[in-house]
Amino acid sequence: MSEWETVRERMIKLLMETDQPLSAKDIAFELGLESERLVYEELSHVAKTVKRKGYTLYIQPAYCKKCGYVFKDAKIKKPSKCPRCRSQWIEPPRFIIR
Repeated sequence: MSEWETVRERMIKLLMETDQPLSAKDIAFELGLESERLVYEELSHVAKTVKRKGYTLYIQPAYCKKCGYVFKDAKIKKPSKCPRCRSQWIEPPRFIIR
């Protein structure tokens, strides 16, 4: 990792080299970032950048740990609560580039 790489470049490199999809929390930890919010903000830009290079940012959708509801619209954000059971026990979306 070069000290001159931007957060976005480091994020792309991490998501291309990982074997398993990573959550925003995992990405923040691996890159030494203070907040998941920054990761979510950068991911939409990452998706556009990698698309121009012929890659795709895949999103494993969030799901409710209580009732198993899968959020069908795979968005680059963590839902606040389940629309089915109203639980806030949500497994966040995970990301990988291929």
